[in-house]
Amino acid sequence: MDACQTYQTPLSSRYASKEMAHLFSAENRFHTWRKLWLNLAIAEKRLGLHISDEAIQQMEASLHLDSAQFEIAAQEEKKRRHDVMAHVHTFGIVAPAAAGIIHLGATSCYVTDNADLIFIRTALTLILGKLAVVIDRLSAFAKQYRELPTLGFTHFQPAQLTTVGKRATLWLQELLWDLRNIRRARDDIGFRGVKGTTGTQASFLTLFDGAHDKVEELDKLVTELSGFSYAYPVTSQTYSRKVDIDALAPLASLGATAHKIATDLRLLANLKEIEEPFESTQIGSSAMAYKRNPMRSERICSLSRHLMVLHQNALMTASTQWFERTLDDSANRRITIPEAFLTADIVLTTLQNVSEGLVVYPRVIARRISQELPFMATENIIMALVKKGGDRQAAHEHIRVLSHEAAHQVKQLGLENDLIERVRKEPYFDPIKDELDMLLDPKTFVGRAPEQVDRFLAEWVQPALSDEELQRSLENSVKAELSV
Repeated sequence: MDACQTYQTPLSSRYASKEMAHLFSAENRFHTWRKLWLNLAIAEKRLGLHISDEAIQQMEASLHLDSAQFEIAAQEEKKRRHDVMAHVHTFGIVAPAAAGIIHLGATSCYVTDNADLIFIRTALTLILGKLAVVIDRLSAFAKQYRELPTLGFTHFQPAQLTTVGKRATLWLQELLWDLRNIRRARDDIGFRGVKGTTGTQASFLTLFDGAHDKVEELDKLVTELSGFSYAYPVTSQTYSRKVDIDALAPLASLGATAHKIATDLRLLANLKEIEEPFESTQIGSSAMAYKRNPMRSERICSLSRHLMVLHQNALMTASTQWFERTLDDSANRRITIPEAFLTADIVLTTLQNVSEGLVVYPRVIARRISQELPFMATENIIMALVKKGGDRQAAHEHIRVLSHEAAHQVKQLGLENDLIERVRKEPYFDPIKDELDMLLDPKTFVGRAPEQVDRFLAEWVQPALSDEELQRSLENSVKAELSV
């Protein structure tokens, strides 16, 4: 039995969406408990226990708590030091005909654990919808900039060119994996069902005079009434806390994805190539008026770290459950599970905001390319000379000497990269000077990046978002935007 563990609304619920904040609110939690007690009474009545129609009707009419009932429940919990029994008593006051049969045969985990499974499954569904919107927005960004060349980085050092859109597909691919993982976790959620104090269903077997078939039917019926297709076949007093691991793992993985995306954007903001939305009246620094800090991306990184760490709580809690249960999971889970979903919700809301307002600066990108491209083009220049009848080794030596001279200008003197000007002045390169502009066109250095973007969006993103459930989420997001 649970000791007194008052449910507090997590701090992050202030900033989460209304749907997610309501899901983990005290109001919804205790409303859900009452629905579970009602489902149990309905099932027990159908299977022959003496429960009056009036009792069922009064329970159905009293599923929502008003402020007076919350006050009664608080006083009862203070007196009884037991949250579930406090609410059993409070429910009985407003449904007096049912007072004697509420919670009949059940243990506290009948309502606490089954309610948690309802919340987890619903929360995963909400996360799926919000993630679909982020994927949709970033897809539009990738398509818009599918062929805009940009300097690629490995080790955060200049590498071969890619495109702005292609880089965005790398973010999208990870988000698609998150979509897959979260859907898998959601669809795998079962129901604890009606299992009794240590999972043996002994109390219900007593209620039904040893009729095993009725106990099995009771478990099945309550599961169906509660909206689940199956219940876990065996449990202890609680459902296995490995279920929490499986639910929070894809959220932690989403946190890693979001952190990576936001970090890339923070680095790009430093390079002044891409910036997150920045309001006209926004202040970047209290001292440095010129600053445009990427505060949204920084917030994503900050919260994503919190989200990734919360999964460790689920792992440790599952590993320390003694036999049929121990209560040291309770207080931890009442913080960890809501916080994980509320945090994921805020991360996705912020990521959506960023993805909808990304600002690209093509001229800055082009200028950075111009600083590095001459060095990258040396191989093309050598090949062009060879095609004109030149000697590969001689061409290599000429371009090597000029490259080192240009590098000295850049690194030692802080000047612009003048390699191409040096090439134009060198008579040795006369045979290909009319081809230099073509050889230096950044679009010839991006490989199949634009085509990769097109194919990825068509063959992976669009099919993923074509799911009917996700389409509803996208439609709702459009309606929400129009209503603002």
